[in-house]
Amino acid sequence: MTENKIVVGSEEWCGLPQINIPAIKARVDSGAKTSALHAVNITPFKKNGNPWVSFEVHPLQNDGKTTIHCEAPVYDKRRVKSSSGQSERRFVIKTSISIAEDTWEVEVTLTNRDSMGYRMLLGRQAMSGKMLVDPESSLLLGDLTPDVLETYYSTNIIKPTGLKIGLLASNPDLYSNRRIIEAGQERGHDVEFLSIKDCYIKLDGKNPEMHYRGGRILSGFDAIIPRIRPSATFYGTALTRHFEAMGVYTLNSASAITQSRDKLYSLQLLINSGLPIPTTGFANSPLDTDELIKMVGGAPLIVKLLEGTQGKGVVLAETKKAAESLINAFKSLRANILVQEFIKEANGKDIRCFVVNGKVVESIMRTAAPGEFRANIHMGGSAAITKITPEERRIAILATKTMGLKVAGVDIIRGQNSPLLLEVNSSPGLEGIEGASNKDIAGKMIEAIERDLKFKRP
Repeated sequence: MTENKIVVGSEEWCGLPQINIPAIKARVDSGAKTSALHAVNITPFKKNGNPWVSFEVHPLQNDGKTTIHCEAPVYDKRRVKSSSGQSERRFVIKTSISIAEDTWEVEVTLTNRDSMGYRMLLGRQAMSGKMLVDPESSLLLGDLTPDVLETYYSTNIIKPTGLKIGLLASNPDLYSNRRIIEAGQERGHDVEFLSIKDCYIKLDGKNPEMHYRGGRILSGFDAIIPRIRPSATFYGTALTRHFEAMGVYTLNSASAITQSRDKLYSLQLLINSGLPIPTTGFANSPLDTDELIKMVGGAPLIVKLLEGTQGKGVVLAETKKAAESLINAFKSLRANILVQEFIKEANGKDIRCFVVNGKVVESIMRTAAPGEFRANIHMGGSAAITKITPEERRIAILATKTMGLKVAGVDIIRGQNSPLLLEVNSSPGLEGIEGASNKDIAGKMIEAIERDLKFKRP
């Protein structure tokens, strides 16, 4: 029997009337057994002697301001494995779902789905006997306009009661930037995206000012989160330095970002702290090419542009002849390069440790895509959470401290005898680590600001 079933696409709007959610966009996933709802501040309590749970739902994607406070009886507590392979114990509630003028009861688990995009996942248990899925289509039952959503949720928008935070970056649509804004809003802060290219400075000994497009003066900010792309390092750190001069707290300082972006200087600082790195050479004269290759143990070897990042400007030279050609070509272009030993036993894998305020909050193992030697998710690689050794933890924390950073992504490879430090990134991406761990890493960054500014949430 198919004639009475609702035909849906890969995403559809639905409602959860019993918990006062008129509209939420769900990812329709017949591969998942259980349905899941994005919930935060999940708190169990007793009502008339029975177990209940209270929680908050942010029903709209990329929006941490719109908040619904919910309560429901606890139906079950169940161990569920997420799409990232992580197993967690979740509260399960039973509630009604409304789709296409039909309503029925479903089981829903409560979990933080910040890193997943969709605020709800509709599993096959909830669809059984009711729905047919056309995975090539979406929103077959219609889309909801911003105006309609505003009529639904206008009274549920949280007014900021916390800090005024500026996110200084280039692309508001980047996953990491969207998540940081959302995490700040969820915690009651007023978070504004500040485009690096649209900021400009007034240098005045008595009254320094930061101006924004159209002549607006940027004032009243409690904190700035600088996330500066490599091509904007000079201007972005100048802006960060100016905010510091105006007495605004910055999550990473301009000087720390500047030295972390200088690959040669950062390696010199790291080895001065006793941190282990792959053998690395740096030379200016083409006459020294042969000696430079021998210095790092011969081919295969890695050639790195000093200003490269996210795997760009990093080349593997598999033979001595290829290494000579590559090094001399870069030198003829007057490009500054590092030559580094190639750690074969790493086998295309590295560890990214995400450090916030002196603690490793999560670690992932990144694996290179087939045919690639660099473990980079932007180049088709994969990531999974991993357990790090005490020595790897020590390296990550000391490297971040050496660079003077409060937030950093520290890249480590496992050599034959010990771990080796590759790089310290002052603007680490969140997509790979949140996707693999299903953790609110952006929230950890906001909490670090709250802690440093001694802010207590109401």
